[in-house]
Amino acid sequence: MLAEYKSKHGTVSRPPYELYMAFADMRNFTQMLPADKRESVTATYDTLQAAVQGFNIGVKVVYRAPYYLIQLEDDNAPFHFGISLHFDEAPENRTDFWIEASADLNFMMKAMLGGKIKEGLDKIVDGLVAVSEGRAPEGVDPSMFKGNFNF
Repeated sequence: MLAEYKSKHGTVSRPPYELYMAFADMRNFTQMLPADKRESVTATYDTLQAAVQGFNIGVKVVYRAPYYLIQLEDDNAPFHFGISLHFDEAPENRTDFWIEASADLNFMMKAMLGGKIKEGLDKIVDGLVAVSEGRAPEGVDPSMFKGNFNF
């Protein structure tokens, strides 16, 4: 059963092309991880593979539309999913950022994970807004960002 989720919109304090370019290269995601977590992650320009709680999960970029959309799909994951990252122009050289996700989940998985997926998408948006404004996302150690992924 295909389940669809949509995050809230967040206004990121960077222009769409800058934000898009940060997400277009999957290798950038490894820079956001603490050093001790990077060992279980491998990335190329188009793919990202990680071991998460005993499962190998991967994503690959299937479509890029500069500078407003990046679409990802599962790559060797235990279930099919897709993610769309949207970068819409906003006033004052900022970006209206939001995420759409779909996942092929059975009834039990949908019941267990549905709310957590939506919550996770919203936290990603909130975190990106916070980082773009020079703040650490809620619940994240600010030292994690020193020397890491910066806009």
